Amino acid sequence: MTALRITEIFYSIQGESTTSGWPTIFIRLTGCPLRCQYCDTSYAFQGGKKLTYDAIMEKLKAYHCKRICITGGEPLAQPACYNFLTYLADKGYQISLETSGARDIQAVDPRIMIVMDLKTPDSLEESKNMYTNIGYLKTGDQIKIVICSQNDYQWAKELLEKNIIPANIEILFSPSWGQIDPKQLAEWILADALSVRLQVQLHKILWEDSPGR
Repeated sequence: MTALRITEIFYSIQGESTTSGWPTIFIRLTGCPLRCQYCDTSYAFQGGKKLTYDAIMEKLKAYHCKRICITGGEPLAQPACYNFLTYLADKGYQISLETSGARDIQAVDPRIMIVMDLKTPDSLEESKNMYTNIGYLKTGDQIKIVICSQNDYQWAKELLEKNIIPANIEILFSPSWGQIDPKQLAEWILADALSVRLQVQLHKILWEDSPGR
């Protein structure tokens, strides 16, 4: 039976995206082809445990929650993830997928809310951006840009000026934890009147430097 390599499954408060604040089940898949310098989940690069879909479902039943976030690592680095997303949607779950943007999202079930990163120069992984993915995003999906420096902010601002991101896609600017003061990022956004959403990592505010809970 189809299986995925899983680092952890846990229940917490969603700290990012437009669903921030909602109680959510997180399924963290193992493995990632990127090495962003700010990564806070490097423990998910390897290891994990192979679980069948049925075994995963048994764990989900322990939580009375219909919201699930598929995260990593990079979930789409495991080809079985695409079918798993459809499997969960068929069971009535509200699914969000956190992806680095370094894997093709074209085959992701349209019922899935995609939160896709665009990597900045100071992430050290800008070259991994698949800009063709932008064309596959739909209304309700989001693009997240983690800002590590003023240079990153200027890069992101110039990207917006190129108008390659459709108007129906919400854009999130997130300050890299410990590298950019959220207040500073807020001031830059206001000064330039950017049409973006400032996102802070709520889970880190609640539970300090923990990537999950």
